Amino acid sequence: MTEIMFDSNFLRENNAKFNWHPMAHAGESRDNPPPVFVGSSGNRIVDLDGNEVIDAVGGLWNVNLGYSCKPIKQAISSQLDRLPYYSTFRGSSNDQIIELAFQLKEFFAEEGMARAFFTSGGSDSVETCLRLARQYHRLRGEAARTKFISVRNGYHGTHFGGASVNGNSKFRQAYEPLLPGCFHIPAPHVYRNPFGVDCAERVAQLCIQALEEEISFQGPDSVAAFIMEPVLGAGGLIVPHESLYPAAAEVCRRHGVLFIADEVITGFGRTGAWSGSRLWGVQPDMMSIAKAITSGYFPFGAALVSEGVADVFENSGAREGFIGHGYTYSGHPVGAAAGIACLEETRRLNVVENAKARGQQMFSGLQRLKNMYEVIGDVRGGFGLMAGIELVSDRVSKTPLSAEVVDRMHSIIYRSGVMVRSSGHHIFLSPPLVIDEQEVNQILKAIETGLAACCS
Repeated sequence: MTEIMFDSNFLRENNAKFNWHPMAHAGESRDNPPPVFVGSSGNRIVDLDGNEVIDAVGGLWNVNLGYSCKPIKQAISSQLDRLPYYSTFRGSSNDQIIELAFQLKEFFAEEGMARAFFTSGGSDSVETCLRLARQYHRLRGEAARTKFISVRNGYHGTHFGGASVNGNSKFRQAYEPLLPGCFHIPAPHVYRNPFGVDCAERVAQLCIQALEEEISFQGPDSVAAFIMEPVLGAGGLIVPHESLYPAAAEVCRRHGVLFIADEVITGFGRTGAWSGSRLWGVQPDMMSIAKAITSGYFPFGAALVSEGVADVFENSGAREGFIGHGYTYSGHPVGAAAGIACLEETRRLNVVENAKARGQQMFSGLQRLKNMYEVIGDVRGGFGLMAGIELVSDRVSKTPLSAEVVDRMHSIIYRSGVMVRSSGHHIFLSPPLVIDEQEVNQILKAIETGLAACCS
């Protein structure tokens, strides 16, 4: 039985009245309060009414090790007793970040990462990569390289820099004008693309052509970096053809443009490889990481840079190479301790192998449902524990299914014992990487129940 810390009537009465929720309309949340969660165990979460459901969202793509990872909890508790906080601004450090930075260098050696700049989360990590990219070119005597190119449908957090390179207007329009000098190319979206083709390899070729043309149009000597998720998450779970990422990296190298891999979602095994960059066989110049670095148990992240980028900073003049950037909680000792414990458990459990097996099971099950229900226009995933379902009212026209129907389906799936994430006419799945075969079957059964109730 989950112990509730506050009076349940108080929680129901005040839910969403005094706190605004991310990615939600404040008035709608107030009038239709969301579920209140008060407990968790294994891969399940418990709401205020005592309902226990499988978390098929994995928190927010980040609870890779589930909710009962004792080594992480013990590391946090122990560090709180020893050194709960001290700033890592110039003049001080702590033992935990020294160890974690070394371990991250070892963990991402295949990606060529050599240094870590610690942050409080994914948006911070993206912002850090963008700022360091501009400074890198300035240090090399190319101060005119200030522009960024990214992908439509891409998601890179909500800071002003991240929102500027985001490729989804709903994260941008209410906050414009944003950072100038940010440009977008088409996403490698086979199901919906501006090219009118349905061949994944051809879509990738046309996207690379668009990148080449955009760099040329802007002027190669004015572009600082290209940033992209190895798999586009929040923008629709868009999986690029295997040729795209290596080709994009090659274009960037040829033009002296830094290649930033946004690995906030895809890092630490989510894709069935230890990173999305490794999945596609690419060594980026920078990587933004967060989320699963602590399995969501503590807000933490990092910007990782290659040896080549590090050399430019470390061998520059004292004034020019000064990194005038950082956060109060950069290198927080408790977060670093959680990260060390999480990395150890991630390796010990070899979650990447389970992500492959359970990801294929989940994808196969979703494909079966697609064959049964016309409302499923597309299913994307198949390589790790991340999948997207695109719901349509008509397969020929690809008209998106109404939000009302999707919301009703979401509620039925929840009442069937599974939490999924719905966004627009999509349903996203990103369960913990330690989920088992039976739980995946339960997820599929609950989704089928929602489809049958709403779309038969």
